[in-house]
Amino acid sequence: MERLSLATELKENAYPGRGIVIGRSKDGSKAVTAYFIMGRSENSRNRVFVEDGEGIRTQAFDPAKLSDPSLIIYAPVRVLGNKTIVTNGDQTDTIYELMDKQQTFEQALRTREFEPDAPNYTPRISGIMHVENGIYNYALSILKSNNGDPDSCNRFTFAYNNPAAGEGRFIHTYKCDGNPLPSFEGEPKMVEIDGDIDSFTEMVWNNLNEDNKVSLFVRFIDINSGEYETRIVNKNK
Repeated sequence: MERLSLATELKENAYPGRGIVIGRSKDGSKAVTAYFIMGRSENSRNRVFVEDGEGIRTQAFDPAKLSDPSLIIYAPVRVLGNKTIVTNGDQTDTIYELMDKQQTFEQALRTREFEPDAPNYTPRISGIMHVENGIYNYALSILKSNNGDPDSCNRFTFAYNNPAAGEGRFIHTYKCDGNPLPSFEGEPKMVEIDGDIDSFTEMVWNNLNEDNKVSLFVRFIDINSGEYETRIVNKNK
């Protein structure tokens, strides 16, 4: 599999929708994740990320303009012990609650499916990072309709043990812009992870489509100590 430039992947796609990147820093010492949201509608663009405990949640930037909170107001990031959960919907809570009851990431997601927003049936994308005693691994998941048919749900989980330094995987909800929006296809893309948290955050934000980007969350977790740094960028200020 070819290792792609994350900057190019973002720059050349006007509307990947929501995206999760998980990987390892170039020096090998940090577990890295990024989660971004984009929007085409006023309701979708009217959002900001705010810190919430060890995680984040989405919030309406202008509460007066919020028309339907059901699929856009949620906690994209939550931390359960040594696990960091990153998703594009309220399945974050499902994963948190069921893993807290000793179920696996996959078992938790079996209780959910793609979003009910016909005709797009937006995929639910999720990631989990496990950092413990200097050991790091992660997994990504996508739940999507069967090529636009809501009668079937297709479920895929990709697990990465001892990920290589300077490398990550990128999954996003939509293959590209369109009406209806086509779901992401194939394995998560192998992408380069470069720079420190500030240069990485800047690279991702600057390459997201100017009109459609809404918010970005980036976290670097020290694999040895478990300590982390976070950056949040919101277009709405």
